[in-house]
Amino acid sequence: MGRQALPGTTAQDGSEPLLGSTRFVPGGPGPGARPCRPLVLGAWGRSPGGRMLTVQSARDPQCKADLGAQYVTRTPRYARQHRSFYDELLTQGVLKPLTSPIEGMVVKEGDCNFVAPQGMSSIVKHYLKESGVEVSYGHCVTEIYLKEDKWEVHKEVGGSEQFDIIILTMPVPQILQLQGDVQNLISESQKQQLASVRYSCRFALGLFYEAGTQIDVPWAARYILHNPYICFISIDNRKRDIDAQGSGPSVVVHTTTSFGMENLEKSIDDVQDVIVQQVSSILPGMPRPASTTCHRWTYSQSFAVCMGPSAQGIRARPVIITP
Repeated sequence: MGRQALPGTTAQDGSEPLLGSTRFVPGGPGPGARPCRPLVLGAWGRSPGGRMLTVQSARDPQCKADLGAQYVTRTPRYARQHRSFYDELLTQGVLKPLTSPIEGMVVKEGDCNFVAPQGMSSIVKHYLKESGVEVSYGHCVTEIYLKEDKWEVHKEVGGSEQFDIIILTMPVPQILQLQGDVQNLISESQKQQLASVRYSCRFALGLFYEAGTQIDVPWAARYILHNPYICFISIDNRKRDIDAQGSGPSVVVHTTTSFGMENLEKSIDDVQDVIVQQVSSILPGMPRPASTTCHRWTYSQSFAVCMGPSAQGIRARPVIITP
């Protein structure tokens, strides 16, 4: 579905090992898969979305913020190849054209940008609903074994289950950390290719305000240049073209990847304090939020990719596939 304009990857303060049945297990309920049935999908996170993570205020569930991908960019090639997907999402109101002003955004000729009025995770929720998939949240996969032509998946909590097919879509470092037979089935050349993948990391902060709060800036979002801490700020409800009169506005802040790398091991609370201070220096007079959510994207964007096919089969029967 085109580019996701800003990075993101998985669950709060970490990431999302996944699994998915005839029984079939895809690894993670993010934007990468449109599942078929019958299918079971397991994920570490508590809600669907993956890098399309949408969170809500602790005080007002209608006050939402996209902490991962901010908008979808449809290139001319994807407009041709994925026309039916875009037609469906636009017709059903899951996507709408981005019309709000975003300062500093570079738009290439022929590109079209779209937002999700109910948050980016609504795209994932739409396809999960359409598929009839059984979704199971809060599972961390630790081991995968081959048992009598089935895959036996062990979880950190909750025992094990068997599947005919597994698709792993969590970040590559987490695939390489899996224990069991799966490690013996990855060839040395595949391990070298997978080990070559490198990720940046960053933090995202969601600020939620009381109804009636005014945020007086002339834009819906702004790319911040030449700042070592912050690279992007969005008045999220304005970006999604949602009227905040019934609930308060929300603001999303993305840090630079250099800041993310330098502070990866620090506590979320300490990092949040720094981000809030920097936002205050960029936007003096910002009102005090009613609540906040800070998210650590340990695996944000891949800046060194695996050369070769976008998906690799580890074993033909039973099937197991990695990104």
